[in-house]
Amino acid sequence: MTATRVRAPEVADSRPSDTTVVERLPKPAVAGRFPVAERADDDDDQDALEPVADPIEPIETAPPVETPAPRYTLSFSSGEVVEVTGSGLIGRRPITQPGEQVDQLVAVLDPGRSVSKTHVEFGLEGGELWICDRYSGNGTVAHPLGGVARQCEPGRRYRVTAGTRVEIGDQWFDVS
Repeated sequence: MTATRVRAPEVADSRPSDTTVVERLPKPAVAGRFPVAERADDDDDQDALEPVADPIEPIETAPPVETPAPRYTLSFSSGEVVEVTGSGLIGRRPITQPGEQVDQLVAVLDPGRSVSKTHVEFGLEGGELWICDRYSGNGTVAHPLGGVARQCEPGRRYRVTAGTRVEIGDQWFDVS
């Protein structure tokens, strides 16, 4: 059996481009209260503009409703609790690389030294939390709630949701 490639029919895009005039804008109001009536002819000797009988009522608009960004909290097996406020690094003694800037440095108490100095990077993108193993010695494993555990590939970002447990060496933290 030979596979046949089928192309979708080309459809003209009915949306206006950036330079297309969609509708004519109304002429400016006289003294800011009344719309201007259109003149029937373009005689130069008629300079008077006639207001329309109904005044324009101001439109009261409600302030825009902002949807609060989801907040994430990291609760560590060693007792630390951290609210995520931006980007950050987690480790025994996390440090940034030259030229790198983060919002938070989270030090994890680990007497067994199974957690690397800078073990995991985290951040927010589009309101969602992500983690990235920073080429740690003992790796990072994400256990999503009701899902399958995943060994995190170093240098690759993984989205984590509330309920996920992240193992870093012999330690772990829960995302809520």
